[in-house]
Amino acid sequence: MNNIITLFIIVPILAFVLLALNLLLATHRPYEAKLSIYECGFEPVPEQTRSKFSIQFYIVGLLFLIFDLEIMVCYPFGVVLYGVSIYGFSIFLIFFIVLTVGFAYEIAKGVISLEKINPNS
Repeated sequence: MNNIITLFIIVPILAFVLLALNLLLATHRPYEAKLSIYECGFEPVPEQTRSKFSIQFYIVGLLFLIFDLEIMVCYPFGVVLYGVSIYGFSIFLIFFIVLTVGFAYEIAKGVISLEKINPNS
């Protein structure tokens, strides 16, 4: 039997078996804190479902992920540095310059500053 067909047969069966075991064997003891509404770390407001808040943390997190992944491209280049020609080195240098210019632009715009921002202003 083909490996892909086996994968499409075994994985759903295994998922349903594990789900059934969870439903049969897991204890179900709900309490007030477990059943309460949780909205992104904020206590829910009874009259208002939306409130203003600063998204600075999320922006910094996304920028960290983007630059972290781009910096991870540098590691394989460092491993094969002696194997690439001057063309490979120049391509990497262009990549690194673009990365540095982007990072400097973010710093200049103040995106990465972690000072306290008033969300209601």
